[in-house]
Amino acid sequence: MPVASKASENKDSSLIRDVTGIILAGGKSTRYGQNKALVSIDGLSLIGRVIRVMRAIFQDIILITNSPDEYAHLGLPMYGDLIMGLGPMGGVYTGLSVITHEAGFLVACDMPLLNEDLIRYIIESRDHFDVVVPRVSGMVEALHALYDIRCLPVVKRLIDSRQYQTLRIFNEVSVRYVEEVEILSFDPDLRSFTNINRPQELRRLERQ
Repeated sequence: MPVASKASENKDSSLIRDVTGIILAGGKSTRYGQNKALVSIDGLSLIGRVIRVMRAIFQDIILITNSPDEYAHLGLPMYGDLIMGLGPMGGVYTGLSVITHEAGFLVACDMPLLNEDLIRYIIESRDHFDVVVPRVSGMVEALHALYDIRCLPVVKRLIDSRQYQTLRIFNEVSVRYVEEVEILSFDPDLRSFTNINRPQELRRLERQ
């Protein structure tokens, strides 16, 4: 039987086992003009860059997508939206419905500059809160956040009442906001929340 190297053992021991990494890839990329998740920077797709960071953090990762054929090559467990046409709220609902752990860390598939240390800090800050989410200049990063499955009844109730904005979840659960001053310790340029919506944004990122 092969013996794992010490480096491999150390890496495995650092993986978070009680939170599932959830990648949302359900957008239509209408502003980009093609599936932006599969567009490459230096030979690695946007979603590939997201997965690379998430695999360094979480033992379990899933992908929420309604286009499984496009992502089959990634080798991740995939789930389609349980309720179609709700945008990110549908992804939150599906992700929290299918995970086996008590919480999930959600990110969008078009965020190529994720910061491993910041994500770990967010998870370590969960304590008894239902949601832990970054807030920068008053803007909440709802798709770079930890959600406890306790949020699920709230999410379903909002969906049933046709309120599909993810920010509405935070009005009805306990929230730990990770403020900008905290984030700057890990990400001085606040690049973690960069997302790509248009080709010119990708070109700008390539120049940087």
